[in-house]
This record gives sequence, structure tokens and C-alpha cells, in this order.
Amino acid sequence: MNMTRFLKTIVAGTALTLLTQQHPFYIELAEAMKAEAKEKNVALEVAIANQDLNKQLADVEDFIVKGVDVIVISPVDSQGVRAAIAKAEKAGIKVITVDVPANGATVTSHIGTDNFTGGVKAGELMAKVLGSKGKVAIVDYPTVQSVVNRVNGFKEAIAKHPEMEIVAVQTGITRAEALAAAQNMLQANPDISGIFGFGDDAALAAAVAVKAAGLESQVKVIGFDGMKEARDAVDSNPVMVGVIQQFPDQMGKQAIDTAVKVVAGETVPAEQPIVPSVYTAK
Repeated sequence: MNMTRFLKTIVAGTALTLLTQQHPFYIELAEAMKAEAKEKNVALEVAIANQDLNKQLADVEDFIVKGVDVIVISPVDSQGVRAAIAKAEKAGIKVITVDVPANGATVTSHIGTDNFTGGVKAGELMAKVLGSKGKVAIVDYPTVQSVVNRVNGFKEAIAKHPEMEIVAVQTGITRAEALAAAQNMLQANPDISGIFGFGDDAALAAAVAVKAAGLESQVKVIGFDGMKEARDAVDSNPVMVGVIQQFPDQMGKQAIDTAVKVVAGETVPAEQPIVPSVYTAK
């Protein structure tokens, strides 16, 4: 028998399966969880899905075999993760989602940004910088519910301005894909005056596309996450007019604190929203 696996089975703790570690947001989230776990003396095992649903499902299976008390999941796919959550809970393991919620699955608690409100703030900022008129495009990531929520919030805010119109929405998950999506939308709609990127990578890529098209004086870009690179771009690049800032450090700390309470048998809120802020140029 593998002694390492045996020890992990009898010394139960908390496990984390993270959507990716290729983005500063998730790096900060994971580091905050590790620091709080150390502070609270919680055994934490971390697995990285690298945006691969099959890898994430396999990680959850592994955690179930190891007999952990709590699994914290940042889902790769809000729909696709449901079966794994159900299997964990059937095994008596509590599940907490962080940042990205799971659709159609009941979890012990969800900790994440109030993405709809963040999307509304992005739309309001876009309306402000464009004088409440103009054509707008969106770089999207539709399989992740947190992004769906922020895009819906953005659309709702834009809809309140009769002279504004969303003329294009394209998926661009990675920075390279977002660049191609932004280029495609600008070519098809040369009169676009604003682009909303679902995350920092999408917005930064869109800003590159705007510059490449020679449209810096026409198009304004707003992002979502608020990592340092994006905030620096807002401070220095007139195309990047703002970013909705999330707080992954707060999410990570809250996830571990919630896991501790769950293991202790305490009742925790089903939803623990964290309201984002708006970052504009200094």
C-alpha cells in the first residue's frame, strides 16, 4: 500500500482544485488560501486544472478517494462540474465554490465577486466615458457563470442608454484568442467606440487590437479583475479607461475560514458575495 496516500487518507483536510494558475488573479487567490491555511493550521492540497474540465473532474475523484473533509472548487465549466460536486457530497464531503459558481448544483457555500454588480459598474463607466452614445463590443467567456453574470450586468447598464448599442460579442478565453476576437470585431464594425473585456487578459488584448488598428482616439476599453498589469495600463494607456477590481485575497481567506467553520459543524451562508470596486486612472 502506498504509505503517502494512506497518510493523506487518515489525515483529512481541505483540497482546492483551481481553474488555472496562468492568470495573476488565480495565483493571488491560491496564495491567499495557502497563507490562511497555514495561519489556521489547515492541511491544504492544491490541484491545478489548467482550464481542462476532465483534469478537474479527475482531481475531484482523487480528493474523494483521499477522504478530505472539504473540497474548494473554482470550476473550469459551471455546468460540467455538477456531477463531480454531486459525487463529492454523496461521499460526505462538503463543497465550497470560489470565484466561479456551479450551475444547477447545491454547494455548502459560494464565495465570489458580485459579478452582476461589477458588470453594471463596467457598463455605467462605459456610458460615462462615451457620453451615453456609441457602439460597443464584448470579449466573452460564456461557459463560466461568473463571466455570464458580469456580461449580463454590463448589458443591463448599457440598455438604459438608448443611444448605445452592443453590436458584437465574441469569445476570447486566452489573451491570444481575445486579441483575435477584438481584431475580428473591429474589422467587422469599424465604428465601434467601446470594448468590454470579461477579464484583464481580454481587455489588455483588446487594447492591443485597438492600437494595431490605429483607433486609439476612437475606442475605449474596460476590463474586469483589477490585477496590477491592468491597473498600470489604466494609469498609462489612454485606451484603457478603467477596470473593475476584484479582491482574490479576500476570497481566498474567506474560503479557508469557511472550510474551517464547516469542519467544525458551524452553519455558513450559502452565498458570500464580495462587492468589486471601479479603478480608473490616477
